Amino acid sequence: MQHKKLILAALATAFGMSATASNASSDGGTLQAVKDKGFVQCGVTGGVRGFSAPDENNNWSGLEVDFCRALGAAIFDDVDAVRYTPLTSTERFAALSSGEIDVLSRTTTWTMTRDTSLGINFVGVMFYDGQGFMVRKSDGISSAYDLGGASVCIEAGTTTELNAADFFSSNNIQVNTVVFEEQDEVLQAYQDQRCDVYTTDSSALAAERLNLEDPNAHVILPEIISKEPLGPSVRQGDDAWFNLNRWVYFLLLNAEELGVTQANVDEMLASDNPAIKRLLGVEGTYGEMIGVSNDWGYRIIKALGNYGEMYERHVGPQTEIGIARGVNALWTDGGIQYAPPIR
Repeated sequence: MQHKKLILAALATAFGMSATASNASSDGGTLQAVKDKGFVQCGVTGGVRGFSAPDENNNWSGLEVDFCRALGAAIFDDVDAVRYTPLTSTERFAALSSGEIDVLSRTTTWTMTRDTSLGINFVGVMFYDGQGFMVRKSDGISSAYDLGGASVCIEAGTTTELNAADFFSSNNIQVNTVVFEEQDEVLQAYQDQRCDVYTTDSSALAAERLNLEDPNAHVILPEIISKEPLGPSVRQGDDAWFNLNRWVYFLLLNAEELGVTQANVDEMLASDNPAIKRLLGVEGTYGEMIGVSNDWGYRIIKALGNYGEMYERHVGPQTEIGIARGVNALWTDGGIQYAPPIR
């Protein structure tokens, strides 16, 4: 019921957009509005390590933050031309639809309902994920199929809630769900032993486990019960802004596939490879097609690197989160990350 209420609320907001969003459309769209104000307003999570989190000086970092920074590089040649709005799961869609933010780059799953009913367009998948479960080692639970009788902490207004209900119902597992409005509340409730199980996206579990008093006292169970393609989204009805966001995402993947990195991008300007020439703006007017400078690709890679570099920097095996590329590897490396060519 909670999920339906959230969808209805977001729909109401989408069809009654604020003056901010309406004015952006009438004056040349979101891209022009962003250029006029001088920054991208990016909606993010309040703090999921590796994806979007502020430090003690309120400097934001993470895989999803880097997508927003890439927009800043493409539009302004300045990765810091971004402001961040931390949003809960219940706030995020209304904030995007109303024009409070320009782009939502926050652990948000691409689903049919959201794609067709909320007035938003998903740009791409920054991280292919799946829902898992975390429990205390001392409870001796080794499988999600052994959770009968447990109390399960869940964040409201998320696909997590629906996935858990489907999994437990289809497997005849009786549990007690304890629902909270914000992710921080879920983690605190689990830490305080108000529930036996914490369920959310497996990447978030890996990050949140590090925030517990004794991370080694907790284990993430092996079962993955859902598909969670996580990616940024923008408002429907503004194709120019959607195209820019989508091709920033595609550029990051194409750069990795072509071997263009933050370290070698200047050298690559002299490459004879036509695909690299187009990527870096040496050949063609591909930036003009999406409303930015033709060297937009060079700007992004020089400042942030390619998708693989972002991944390794924030969530890869060498970080404290330590998530292997897996399905998030390029298609050429056995994963499913794939981008259309720039040509």
